[in-house]
Amino acid sequence: MKKNMSKEPLLFLCHRIPFPPNKGDKIRSFNILKMLNEHFDVYLGCFVDDPYDERYIGELKKYCKELFYLNQNKTLAKLKGLSAFLSGKAITLPYYFDRKMANWVSETAERKAIAKVFIYSSSMAQYCQGDAFNQCHRVIDFVDVDSDKWRQYAEKKSGISKFVFNREYKKLAEYEDLVCQQFDISLFVSPDEADLFKNRQPKEHQDKVSGLLNGVDVKFFDPDVEYHQEPLVPNSPFISFTGAMDYWANVDAVLWFVEHVWPDIKRKVPEVKFVVAGGNPSKEILALKKDSAIVVTGRVNDMRPFIEQATCVVAPLRIARGIQNKVLEAMALNKPVVCTSMAMEGINAPENHSVRVEDNAAVYANACVELLNSDIPANNRQWILDNFTWESTLAPLQELLEFNENREAN
Repeated sequence: MKKNMSKEPLLFLCHRIPFPPNKGDKIRSFNILKMLNEHFDVYLGCFVDDPYDERYIGELKKYCKELFYLNQNKTLAKLKGLSAFLSGKAITLPYYFDRKMANWVSETAERKAIAKVFIYSSSMAQYCQGDAFNQCHRVIDFVDVDSDKWRQYAEKKSGISKFVFNREYKKLAEYEDLVCQQFDISLFVSPDEADLFKNRQPKEHQDKVSGLLNGVDVKFFDPDVEYHQEPLVPNSPFISFTGAMDYWANVDAVLWFVEHVWPDIKRKVPEVKFVVAGGNPSKEILALKKDSAIVVTGRVNDMRPFIEQATCVVAPLRIARGIQNKVLEAMALNKPVVCTSMAMEGINAPENHSVRVEDNAAVYANACVELLNSDIPANNRQWILDNFTWESTLAPLQELLEFNENREAN
């Protein structure tokens, strides 16, 4: 009689639905989920914070044995977050806590005799810190040092906002350190990010910390692949910025670029346009449309035309942690990129004609103008093929999670 093959169960918790892979954290979480599903029966718990994404639940189920998700009411989550001022916790923790999620995690861990846990984002570690999980092999992907982002935010604020952000930075840093002590492995999106975190840990916990690079779907982001033409690409030379436009770091980057860099570019290349492509643009970003040379697309079905048809792609981030997918995707499509040093962190591509790293606004503008006036072809894709395919970047997971061969079951 033929025996059925079963896989070891693994609990995977994620703060945001890891599908579709159309923005930074979801790209990474989906590709990790996809790989883990090949080796484990994955029991996935996550929140859906954008009602638009609920349509993808059916597709997501293909990548896990069991899926439990909760629609997150952001207004309610913010109110729960305020309880942190009474409990002394980081706001992030009550914001992402839900009793239904906690019950599902506990019940699933007992029902499936879970011995391995993969946590994506520090906010979800709270579900696996009880005594029932102390014997589990727990791996957490912090992705970024989130606490340091709050520190950066605080530096740009004043008054009550500065106080709140500084408090979150300190409280979240304390929590991140506690999780590192309790869990077996702590992962970050780059060696640079891992070193930042490692250097503040006691020596006995530093060996637990390592980098796990992001990758790019090089078959999807391939300049030789045909795709459906999006109708909003302007019929003139343009510079593009891509990303979720309700994310503060992206908003800050675009507003800085428009205020300090864009006027100089327009003066030297009057026909150029600036395309801001990405979902949920904030009021500040929508207001930029008052300039007829600036195109704000909102949500698009396919980001590739807004990258590939641009003369160059900019990533002028001034608040950042980790690796910027927008830069990886542009380079995979062989486009010239002009980045701040923060946006290039972790990618560390060597500077050349088509990879420019500038922090000064005037020099940044000159770099964009040079690319607009140049016909020298870029050669950025090779750096991605050599260093940032998902197959290569996720390979260390096999050792970190101690993959076993499929088990035979009657």
